[in-house]
Amino acid sequence: MTHEQIDHWFQHHPPQDLATVNKYHAVREAGKQFALAILEHTPPSADQTAAIRHVRDAVMTANAAIACEGK
Repeated sequence: MTHEQIDHWFQHHPPQDLATVNKYHAVREAGKQFALAILEHTPPSADQTAAIRHVRDAVMTANAAIACEGK
């Protein structure tokens, strides 16, 4: 890890084009569908909430990968 990488990771990366916006949307939509499947097929519980939060974290991390372009 370098200072440059830290600087890159912690700056705002707005979408530069429609293709990037579409990638963000596709990841968010897939995450939402998975979260809904968890909600519909598991009993209300702390584990259900944790599972949905992990999906949200995965979506956020995947969108960060898109924003940072693998850097």
